[in-house]
Amino acid sequence: MSETKPKKLLEVEHLQQYFPAGGRGKNKKVVQAVDDVSFFINKGETLGLVGESGCGKTTVGRTLLRLYEPTDGKIVYDGNVIFDKKNKVAVDMLPYRRKMQMVFQDPYASLDPRMTIGDIIGEAIDIHKLASSKQERRDRIISLLETVGLNSEHANRYPHEFSGGQRQRVGIARALAVNPEFIVCDEPVSALDVSIQAQVVNMFEDLQKELGLTYLFIAHDLSVVRHISNRIGVMYLGKLVELADSFELISNSVHPYTISLISAIPEADPKTARASKRIPLQGDVPSPLNPPSGCRFRTRCPYADELCAKECPVFKEVAPGHYAACHHLDKVQK
Repeated sequence: MSETKPKKLLEVEHLQQYFPAGGRGKNKKVVQAVDDVSFFINKGETLGLVGESGCGKTTVGRTLLRLYEPTDGKIVYDGNVIFDKKNKVAVDMLPYRRKMQMVFQDPYASLDPRMTIGDIIGEAIDIHKLASSKQERRDRIISLLETVGLNSEHANRYPHEFSGGQRQRVGIARALAVNPEFIVCDEPVSALDVSIQAQVVNMFEDLQKELGLTYLFIAHDLSVVRHISNRIGVMYLGKLVELADSFELISNSVHPYTISLISAIPEADPKTARASKRIPLQGDVPSPLNPPSGCRFRTRCPYADELCAKECPVFKEVAPGHYAACHHLDKVQK
């Protein structure tokens, strides 16, 4: 019996997000935050997105939800084109806000300090008219608080009365308030203590099983992403450089940048830690205001040559389901 092919919930083609950075005419400057990124996410799966700070991960997440209007590219959600620069398509996002939600990175900045927790969660219920009475609204808010490990007493409190982990739970409850299908998790555990991180990550997994959610999980900690993701994409300076199944990427990465990132994952076992070889990168990340010509990683890559300076490598399939962008995959050693 043949397996049914997984259904693509979200498809992104040649996504581009440039931000103006001053100047006019020939002197106009732009920050190339995201440049020519393409991927898809299957229904019910978690795609992890990793990379150094400032590589464009968060911008990808926000641009997908059109919190930032894309500069170029195409976004298809559940078979419907919601943005296509080439064909001048930009649909009204309000109906899609119910289906696509976001959990923000900073639980301190993403909650309005003047609103109670009940009103923060209830705001989306009001906007989308999901409750027919005040009682139904309250019952729904309490149910959401309990889902994320809080209780009914918390509904009348304000954000400053909560710890970081509790605030992040409120952010998750707010995202769940409209029964979404797809959630962008923008570094949801990076501002939390390590002990709380594990609780929140486990809660994301439980919610996925219960509600059939699909995640884009953005983080810079590969060990967290490896735990929760089905597939992992690696970004460097606005470009996607490698994308593969989670186990395949960790055990058989082919891009020099990914190999260096994986070598930096801490090992709990002292023997394994001593045996593992750290592969440090030379230099700093170039500015997205003035990225290197050709391959953006070439200024820090031990395999870079003239071809890398002239041509940008094509992001192509190097093995079934394994994509990478590098001119010298045959030379790369682990």
